[in-house]
Amino acid sequence: MANETTMSIEQAERVDHQLVRGIGIPALTANIISSTIGAGIFVLPAAMSRALGPAAPVAFVCCAIAMVLFVTCFAIAGSRVSLTGGLYAYVEVAFGRYIGFLAGVLYGITALGAVAGVVNVLVNSIVIVAPFLGSGVMRIIVMIVVYGSLVVINVRGVRGGAGAVTVVTFAKLLPLLLFVCAGAFFIHPANLNWTAWPGSKSLGDAVILLIFAFVGIEVALIPSGEVKNPARTVPRSAYLALVITTIIYIMIQLVAQGTLGVDLANYKDAPLAEAAAKFLGNIGRTILLVGAAVSAFGFVTSDILSSPRIIFAFGRDGALPAWFAHVHPRYRSPDVAIVTYAVLAFALSITGTFEQLAVLSNVAVLLMYLLCCAACWFLVQRDIHADGQPFTFPGMKIVPALAIAAIIWILAHATVREFAVNGIVLAIASVLYVMRRQLRPKS
Repeated sequence: MANETTMSIEQAERVDHQLVRGIGIPALTANIISSTIGAGIFVLPAAMSRALGPAAPVAFVCCAIAMVLFVTCFAIAGSRVSLTGGLYAYVEVAFGRYIGFLAGVLYGITALGAVAGVVNVLVNSIVIVAPFLGSGVMRIIVMIVVYGSLVVINVRGVRGGAGAVTVVTFAKLLPLLLFVCAGAFFIHPANLNWTAWPGSKSLGDAVILLIFAFVGIEVALIPSGEVKNPARTVPRSAYLALVITTIIYIMIQLVAQGTLGVDLANYKDAPLAEAAAKFLGNIGRTILLVGAAVSAFGFVTSDILSSPRIIFAFGRDGALPAWFAHVHPRYRSPDVAIVTYAVLAFALSITGTFEQLAVLSNVAVLLMYLLCCAACWFLVQRDIHADGQPFTFPGMKIVPALAIAAIIWILAHATVREFAVNGIVLAIASVLYVMRRQLRPKS
């Protein structure tokens, strides 16, 4: 097993060496923030208010604590495995190709469903401003423009893609920062008072919904084969992004709750825009509506930079035909994987199948996290190293166990149907995997 793992790593590294390590701490941090802060934060405060009322910040704190455990596992694993593929690569190196393949499938379900849904949100936002684009044909044209422009940027090189993410990240954070900074002066303290700790069920139900406002770091870690000095860059970028994101989220909830009070729960479609209207007028409402559209575009920009690398990794490792791991001879980017991913996402966007995929996403993400946290423990036990000194600290081995316990607690609030649907998808993927392995020519 050890020899097979070593050979797999060496083979993958030979392919990854064709890529350019052009992503540093600022770009990776921006990519994580852009992947994490999406269009959801513009509507989630209302859902949190309905679930927990003024105690909603407790759910944010619980999610942040859980994410610290998850991020620590990702940082440990990412400093030991610097291959393109992120969490998929960590799991594969620890448990072999089949389990790694299942982790990749879980990631693919989540990523494709999310980006397809967000593109629909983006197009809907554009249509509000430009109603003439609301017809079926015009919506498809807008989607083609969105996907096509981002494919061109990313095929031309990882630096261009990372640069686009950095620019969009700052652009979409501006309206949120304006909302927080201006709204902080209009908070009514009485709206934030709460006297009883939320019950376990209500808190757990809120956390399993809210955790997806924090999900996104796994997307940004996919292009690990193109990160400068990953043993140093991955941990620093992950923690920096988590701190920034958590502070922004809690402040947004406090401002929204503090300005609207119990009415916040009634504005399920655009709670931040309605809150901004309280202290900035219609201009503030418009800024937040535009901010939601920019945020959606930022998520898609980050996703097209990162997620196609999972297809590249599948092709590199034999789970898909080798031509999926093709590298552009001039730009040295995974061009076939980028185009393939964009086509799949575009197909989901126009067919509206995101609703079917969305029910898989909450359990799929947490199951993928579960595999990665277990992989982290195995990587440490086997002392697998990448480039540079791995990320270590006293008591490191207990973190994966705590992370797994947190995941199990969150999953306990999911439904049997969600588990069943994920199981069916993984079973079908397993059959296809076995067929692919049987049909591959013996080396």
